[in-house]
Amino acid sequence: MLTEERLQTIQNMVERRKSASIQELVDELDISESTVRRDLTLLDQQGRISKVRGGAMACGSHYSTEDDSVTSRRDRNLKEKQSIACYAASLIEPHDFVYLDAGTTTELVIDYLEERDVVFVTNALSHARKLSLLGYTTYILGGEFKATTEAVVGDEAVQSLQKYNFTKGFWGTNGVSLKGGFATPDVREAMIKKTAMENCSECFVLCDSSKFSQISCVKFSEIANAVIITTELTKEILGDEYNDYESVGSFMLAKNQL
Repeated sequence: MLTEERLQTIQNMVERRKSASIQELVDELDISESTVRRDLTLLDQQGRISKVRGGAMACGSHYSTEDDSVTSRRDRNLKEKQSIACYAASLIEPHDFVYLDAGTTTELVIDYLEERDVVFVTNALSHARKLSLLGYTTYILGGEFKATTEAVVGDEAVQSLQKYNFTKGFWGTNGVSLKGGFATPDVREAMIKKTAMENCSECFVLCDSSKFSQISCVKFSEIANAVIITTELTKEILGDEYNDYESVGSFMLAKNQL
């Protein structure tokens, strides 16, 4: 295979999948790791792909390795988040035992609650405070407090989750893609999300349009494992994976909720 032909093949693979690891490229192209690394460097220099640690991303894709602070995220895409949160709150029924994940969109769910006979478990101090002030029976996980996302994380929190069986749960995500699934930058938060989902009958991920086709470091679930609540489903938002999203994922549209 000629050099330019190989470069184009790598570019096509990365663009089709949104990302590819060095090992995936080595296996599929049957070339050496050093050749893959050299090709990725050249493609990155030419602006055809974005080289990242361990592989490459398609240009225009976003790969997040750190969490933004809650303060910086709170007003971002606020109207979308409010519609999504309002719809999510409408799904909560009497006698539900609900897990409410840390996050700015999940926090907004509390503002739209109508059912009173509901019990909540959360790993967010702000959520617990708001729920308690509204009169809800609320349990908060114990463990390490992470200031950036105002979430409780760590082994102790994971162990606490093991004893619960939730009827419904609502999660935030930093990104969602077919390849990357639901993902977050922090392995500690990913383990909390993953464990809570595994102990929940009905799982909902609250996802505004900015999260689609975004990839973070740590996958906490495949997208088939939860219903995505969002406001729009268009090819422009979902990206080139649009048709596949519909075949493997479930969606609820939160339109005109406010």
